[in-house]
Amino acid sequence: MRHIVYFLLLLLGVSSCVTKKELVYIQNPNLKENAPTDFQTRYSAYKLQSNDVLSIKVLSVDPDMSNLFNITNPVNAMGMSEPASLYLSGYAIDSEGFINLPTVGRLKVENLTTSQTQDLIQKNLDRYITDATVVVKLISFKVSVLGEVRNPGYFYIYNERANLLEGLSLAGDMTQAGNRDNVKLVRQKNDGSSEVVLLDLKDPNLVQSQYYYLMPNDVLYVEPRKRQLKRDNLVVLNAVFGVISTGALLYNLFR
Repeated sequence: MRHIVYFLLLLLGVSSCVTKKELVYIQNPNLKENAPTDFQTRYSAYKLQSNDVLSIKVLSVDPDMSNLFNITNPVNAMGMSEPASLYLSGYAIDSEGFINLPTVGRLKVENLTTSQTQDLIQKNLDRYITDATVVVKLISFKVSVLGEVRNPGYFYIYNERANLLEGLSLAGDMTQAGNRDNVKLVRQKNDGSSEVVLLDLKDPNLVQSQYYYLMPNDVLYVEPRKRQLKRDNLVVLNAVFGVISTGALLYNLFR
C-alpha cells in the first residue's frame, strides 16, 4: 500500500510540471526584441443594437437649452458616478432601434456607429440650438470573463475599443490551469442570435483575427487544461488511498 501511495505522489509531481510553451500568449519564434513584427489587425467599429445605452451630452453657450438634453448623473458618497447610475442616466435604444430625445423626438440609431449617431443627433439638434456640440459615448460596453481566471465576473469598459488580452487582464489574467489553446468567445449578433468561436491565444495570427477586438456583451470562457483535471483527480485518489492506508494500519494495530 505504501508503494502505491509513493507512486501516486510521483505521478502527481510529474503532472504538476508546467512548461513555458503551455503558458505564453502569441507564440512566434520569429519575434525578436529588436526587430518588431507588424500585424494588420482587423477592427470594425461596433454598430449599435437594441438595449444599448448611450451617454448624450450637449454643450452650448445656452445652458438652459443644453440641460434639456443632459440627464444629471446620480453620484455616490464619493461624488463619482457608478456603472448602474450611468445606465439610469443614459438613453436606452428601444426594441425598434430608436432613442427618444427631448424636442428632437425619436431617432433611428440601430446599426449606426457612435460617431454616426453623434453626427445624426448633431444634424437634428442644429435646428433648435445654434453653436451646440454633441458628444455621444456608449456606456453599456460590458464583457464577462469566466472559467480559469483569477477574478471572474463582468466588467465595464470605458473605451470604444478593447482587445482580448485587455479583457483577460480585467479578470486578473488566466491561472496556470487555464487552457490557452481553446478559449470560447460567445458574441451576440445583430439579428439577435449568438455565435461561439474557439480561439487559440498562443497563435501569433490571433491579432489579425476579426475576433481579436471585443464587442459589447461578449463572454469569454477559459477552459481548464486536461493536465489540471488529471492532477485534481490524482489529488482525490491520493486522499482516498491515504484514508485506506491509515485504516489498514489502524486495523493491524488493534488486531
